Amino acid sequence: MLVGNMISDYVKGKKQFDYPVTIQKGIQLHRAIDAFTDNHAITKELKQIFSPAVRLYSGAFIDIVYDHFLALHQQVLSEAAWLQFSQQTYSLLQTQQVYFPEKFARMFPYMQQQNWLFNYRYKWGIDNSFGGLVRRAQHLTSHELPFQLFNEHYNLLAASSDLFITEVIDFARAEFNRLIMV
Repeated sequence: MLVGNMISDYVKGKKQFDYPVTIQKGIQLHRAIDAFTDNHAITKELKQIFSPAVRLYSGAFIDIVYDHFLALHQQVLSEAAWLQFSQQTYSLLQTQQVYFPEKFARMFPYMQQQNWLFNYRYKWGIDNSFGGLVRRAQHLTSHELPFQLFNEHYNLLAASSDLFITEVIDFARAEFNRLIMV
């Protein structure tokens, strides 16, 4: 399920059925969490911070913001435990590289070498992630303004993210349990 969750953004439509059932379930979990996130009132509110600067990409920037606060969320993991989680995730993913879509396979070595998962904890890691998003986006040229907005609204983003994270964790656990029972 971890592999499916991680590669989901790189697997389009019915291509998910080309994978083993457990990977399909990971893809389904990721998509369910994305739908929950996109339709959540807090997400819609926070998108307005970034929308004037990045328009349709505001949701992608909010996803990165959530990753930052999830990595800092003490209810989830301490710093040491988050580091261990990151390393275990990379190790598990390495054993399943045969299932990586081409784009994810090209990106994974950078993700691992630069320890993206762990570095979501730091503002400079978010700055790097914003930069990566801009490089992949067709209609964006700079991540400076979104990063400035992130810093200017940091306390609001933190408080709102904490509320959201509590809800998304509960949703993800319930969805995970539903999928493993199917």
